[in-house]
Amino acid sequence: MARWDPGTEDRLRHAALDLFAEHGYDDVTVTQIAERAGITRRSYFRYFPDKREVLFAGSEHLPPAIAEAVLASAEQSPPAIALDAARRVGALLVERVDRTAERRAVIASSPELQERERTKAAAITTALSDALAKRGASMDEARLVARLVAICFQEALERWIDTGEGFESSFDAVVGSVRSTAELFPSPLRP
Repeated sequence: MARWDPGTEDRLRHAALDLFAEHGYDDVTVTQIAERAGITRRSYFRYFPDKREVLFAGSEHLPPAIAEAVLASAEQSPPAIALDAARRVGALLVERVDRTAERRAVIASSPELQERERTKAAAITTALSDALAKRGASMDEARLVARLVAICFQEALERWIDTGEGFESSFDAVVGSVRSTAELFPSPLRP
């Protein structure tokens, strides 16, 4: 086998998911994952720094991709810009991932992994906020819009996993629900 076999990273991901499903995240070792994928434990660390990262590899590319999409958006208002960027990036993301329901189940089983997932979500929110500020939004507006759109993004991914419908349809449905829910809030009371 070649030292840097391009299929090794995928084999490691699949081996890890299989083992996590069979034994639980906490009861699986890096050695077991490496052996299942047909490589040595030492070789495993050429691909991932630890057991946790086999589930999160590539997620570091998501915040810069969303920021770039915000900066490139033809939309004008901060909410429209952020929604457009999240919708486009989400559609690209779902084309590149597999076994999402299994991955989600493993993450739900471990507080450590749940914390890592929250860190990833926070990085997306920060990227959206910073990019909106670069586009001219005030920091207050950028932060609020980023938080709301990041929630829509995460909910759309969950809906996509659960329903199997396209990401864009899932995203549009979630945004529609958020808009409907916002209408339930009364206008601020004025003295």
